Amino acid sequence: MWPSSIATAPVEAREPETGGRNGRAAAIYRCVFDAIVDHRLPPGAKLIEEQLGDLFNASRTLVRSALQALAHDHIVTIERHRGAFVAAPSVADAQDIFFSRRLVESAIALEAADRIGAAEIAALRALLTHERDALDRGDRRAAIRLSGEFHMTIARVTGEGALTRFLASLISRSSLVIALYGRGQASACGHDEHMALADALEAGDGARASALMALHLDHIVADLALAPRDEAQLDVVEILREQLARP
Repeated sequence: MWPSSIATAPVEAREPETGGRNGRAAAIYRCVFDAIVDHRLPPGAKLIEEQLGDLFNASRTLVRSALQALAHDHIVTIERHRGAFVAAPSVADAQDIFFSRRLVESAIALEAADRIGAAEIAALRALLTHERDALDRGDRRAAIRLSGEFHMTIARVTGEGALTRFLASLISRSSLVIALYGRGQASACGHDEHMALADALEAGDGARASALMALHLDHIVADLALAPRDEAQLDVVEILREQLARP
């Protein structure tokens, strides 16, 4: 499996390595992932290995590798005897994911306020500048990716242990929920709330940072518009062919 950026940048598909099997599988991953984030492939859409192989001029082994990587990152589900489908998180899934994030990140924010230094504050401020730019130009994918990196940067202040790795998985899953069901730019984690979080951390106010983090995640959940799955027939190959042609 090629190196992953999805954990720390959830909606930025894995960058292909230069050449080789891994690079080709990563290119398939990126195209499928981007089509999902762009709302072109809805939850439940079936991904047929033979069709993807023809579209990308790739073997079934390469296609399967890409689909398995997408499944590992909770973007796709693979069902025995049925194949691969775009993941369709339920209301219960979304609530569970964000409940877990609320518990974990509130505790992380409290601890991070005591540990954070000038370099980490500068990194957060830089991410906020890029996030604001992405929102201003309407680049939703980039905004969600930068949001995930903002949260992970805070977590890394407390170390790279099991809790941070667990959060990376939660962020990956929640970013898919946001990409599929978020109703607007607020879904990309409210920029103003990120600013307030950075201010509280810089001031060393752990109690305020923890409370702001909990409120922030509550607002994300409130912005979700979870709706029944659209069962309409889709031309997945045509959708991905158009996705490949996009800049």
